[in-house]
Amino acid sequence: MFLTGESNSALSQSDVFVAVFRIPGQLNQTIKDEYTVKVKTMFLPTTKKEIKLLGWEALDVILVTGDSYIDSPFIGVAVIGKVLLNAGYRVGIIAQPDTESDQDIRRLGEPELFWGVTGGCVDSMVANLTATGKKRQKDDYTPGGINNQRPDRATIVYANLIRKYFKDSVPIVLGGIEASLRRVAHYDFWSNKIRRSVLFDAKADYLAYGMAEYSVVELARCLKQGGDSHAIRGLCYISGNIPDGCLELPTYEDCAKDKDTFTKMFHDFYHNNDPITASPLAQKQDTRYLIQNPPAYCLSEKELDAVHNLEYERELHPFYQKHGSVRALETIRFSITTHRGCYGECNYCAIAVHQGRQVTWRSKPSILAEARQMSSHPAFKGILADVGGPTANMYGIECTRKNTKGGCPEKRCLYPEPCSKLNINHARQISLLKDLRRINGIRKVVIASGIRHDMVLADKENGIRYLKQVIRHHVSGQMKIAPEHCQPHVLQKMGKPGSETVLKFKETFDQLTKKEGLNQFLTYYLIAAHPGCTEKDMAALKSFASKKLGLLPEQVQVFTPTPSTYSTLMYWTGKDPFTGEPCFVEKTIHGKERQKNIISRRGIKKKNPASFRIQNKKNK
Repeated sequence: MFLTGESNSALSQSDVFVAVFRIPGQLNQTIKDEYTVKVKTMFLPTTKKEIKLLGWEALDVILVTGDSYIDSPFIGVAVIGKVLLNAGYRVGIIAQPDTESDQDIRRLGEPELFWGVTGGCVDSMVANLTATGKKRQKDDYTPGGINNQRPDRATIVYANLIRKYFKDSVPIVLGGIEASLRRVAHYDFWSNKIRRSVLFDAKADYLAYGMAEYSVVELARCLKQGGDSHAIRGLCYISGNIPDGCLELPTYEDCAKDKDTFTKMFHDFYHNNDPITASPLAQKQDTRYLIQNPPAYCLSEKELDAVHNLEYERELHPFYQKHGSVRALETIRFSITTHRGCYGECNYCAIAVHQGRQVTWRSKPSILAEARQMSSHPAFKGILADVGGPTANMYGIECTRKNTKGGCPEKRCLYPEPCSKLNINHARQISLLKDLRRINGIRKVVIASGIRHDMVLADKENGIRYLKQVIRHHVSGQMKIAPEHCQPHVLQKMGKPGSETVLKFKETFDQLTKKEGLNQFLTYYLIAAHPGCTEKDMAALKSFASKKLGLLPEQVQVFTPTPSTYSTLMYWTGKDPFTGEPCFVEKTIHGKERQKNIISRRGIKKKNPASFRIQNKKNK
């Protein structure tokens, strides 16, 4: 059942997953027996005692994370650990290690193959600081909820911690969202400058970007059996020269000096994120080069099923429970991921760079099996908290050309309007939701993930039918949509559809909700201080929200420039990267707070704390 083979040549992605998931839904039987007989849990070990209970002498891989260890398919480090375990490797986890001593980092000894380092499910700088520079007091992934365990730039700090106490150790491999979005030269909002690839700053050996299941398994095989690790898809590494076939990006030094050069670099980087069409990239960082291999291919339905069919405890590891509960577990314990990836490509969002522009989904039997398993959990109270993905209603909908030709290089799937080739049809999701509702023990299936309202309207065959089902069965008081703004020039900078789609959707939602006799409403995500947005635009948004939407906005956030997004590029350069035209950018903290305060409910008496709905004649 373990990965085997005498050849030193790299396996294809398909070969690796055939070997790893030969029996979908089951762990390697040898490892499964050790866990169930000796430990009685499916947690990965976090102490030497647990390692001994498994009968292991040492670990092949130790994963270090900025989150506490929740064993869940929603937690990237848990998924990577279980995938490696299923492939036959001995894996342990060190969560939120003390960075001032060797007490935690030495706890499991030294791995035989590699260290895996991640800042956690949330970028550490975003987790620790608000868009206006204030320290966040709470952390949903830390026991007790107090934000005092995750260091700034956690990926770099943890890599340095390993090097400090393990001289000349086995390779350090970076992964997770923090490393993935910082894999090339990038603008860093918190230092207000262009920084090198995090691979160089962390002095690590490899960086596995994207979702990385294939990349880490193949890397483990190469390090154990021999082989060319530099040929692995989804991997970055450092080289003294440029391999044949690489597209050379402008150097880090040139990008740091000139904003137009940085813009050119970003275009080349962004357009080489499709696994079908991408070229390997090279970028000089000092005297050496960052090499980015093409992305790993998207997992097939069967492969994605296999990842989610692995056994997860859906609990905080007992070693960390003594420090308190983690709030994130309340949301994810009884939630189901149906798909990954997003073709929405909003300019402020990094999902397209991290998970990919192609949406891939699990099979209905796999999802239903997970729901049945949840329904028998002793803590389950009959409610699935969420069924969805980055965007809830992209399940089962994708353009077929992407599988063979990749995404369109000069065209987006949903902007400025949905592409006719996308074939938007919600029938598959309607069927899935219907079957989930039929499972014994489940009394409510909630869609908490955001819904693309423009996709619902674009589906002429089943859009209204889908919305009826969601309103009738899957709304927990409010439905989330994300218009973000109303001004055309701001929406253009965001890559979002016009406000007329929001109004049309609201009208339809209100009519159907009234017909059902339900007291439900829409809640809107809005962004302040996005590039192109002025105080005048925020005043217009406030007027739009009160007069057209009939509410005082509840979800208003200040734009945070995170690495590897087009909106962040606009923030740094002050230009629209698609037209070259100047773009207003609010960069002062005072100005950002003013924009938010123009539209926020601060100082306004709440007439209805549930929805902040303005009672006017139209609403009556």
